[in-house]
Amino acid sequence: MRVVDTIPHERFKIQIFSYNGKYTVKIELGQFEQSYKIGELDVMGLADVKAMITNEFLSKCLKRFIDMRADWEESFKNKNTNITNS
Repeated sequence: MRVVDTIPHERFKIQIFSYNGKYTVKIELGQFEQSYKIGELDVMGLADVKAMITNEFLSKCLKRFIDMRADWEESFKNKNTNITNS
């Protein structure tokens, strides 16, 4: 997998990869990441992929990151309880 582009952003680390006929958009925030794959034949190239990364899309990604963190914190808090209930 090779990095074909990096999109500068004040909050997220955004990278676009190419591998095995697919583009992968990886968005990172702290210890969490989201990945989105799209076939290279489903877009007209890298410019199309970059055009999909809008402010609205990134706003929704932020909401998912917040949910991911809350879910992880809850699991971490309950880790010992889950072991004794198994």
